[in-house]
Amino acid sequence: MTLVVIGPVTKDEVIIESECKYKVGGATYFQSFVFEEFYEDYLAIVNCSDSSLIDEFPDLDKVRVILKDETHFFINEYPDGSNMDIRHQLSNFANIPILKGDLESILPDDIDAFVLNPLNRYDFPLETIEFLKSFNVPIFISIQGFLRLPDVKVNENYTIKLDNFAMLSDILRGVTSIFLDEAEANIIGTDFDVDEMVVTNGSLGSRIVSDNEIKIDAVKCDNVVDTTGCGDTFMAAYVSDRLCLKSAEKSAEFASLIASEKIHSFGPYNSEK
Repeated sequence: MTLVVIGPVTKDEVIIESECKYKVGGATYFQSFVFEEFYEDYLAIVNCSDSSLIDEFPDLDKVRVILKDETHFFINEYPDGSNMDIRHQLSNFANIPILKGDLESILPDDIDAFVLNPLNRYDFPLETIEFLKSFNVPIFISIQGFLRLPDVKVNENYTIKLDNFAMLSDILRGVTSIFLDEAEANIIGTDFDVDEMVVTNGSLGSRIVSDNEIKIDAVKCDNVVDTTGCGDTFMAAYVSDRLCLKSAEKSAEFASLIASEKIHSFGPYNSEK
């Protein structure tokens, strides 16, 4: 049985104060390093125009590329290196949807669960979501991409604003878990037909909303180097534990620990750093 992780791989520019670095990114990229460590039977499916981007993944045998006409590009700027909770983002808002037909020939025969990582609301049309629901396995979705809209154009990219999405209730109906931060929860609320909502709040911790609410403290980190992909790391660690039948509370505590370890160094999670 295989965990299938789907979403764009990106070209990223990360600016921390005056220092700029270029790297591969995207939630599916960051999560693949966590799954490689804690849930080895996974398959990452990415969409982009540049297949060489997958060279940075931990195991190329576990990656499939859906070639499109564009690649997602993000600029992540952290103006204050002492407060990495503050981030300014720009994106090209690539319109490269993942379609049912893109997936039919590359999905494995036996699937444990799906993890879906939209980076904007073009990435997963409702038809694709309904197709994945037909497998009747757990589905974990990161919400942020569905809420993103282009705002002010800056050169070839756009600042990002967040707004509700009319089709969100249909997309989420029957989903196992959704992941979002407190700002996004304030936009969409918590009234959805899902088993649980996992709401993160950076250095202030997280909470799980289901039949009741469980609050989880963040694991303190005194050496914050790079928070890009921290939420994606948290989600992957949480999913890894949940699929091993751990409780929501234990899974969130484990995810907080792994996320704190990730931000000690630049780039994706690496247990050896």
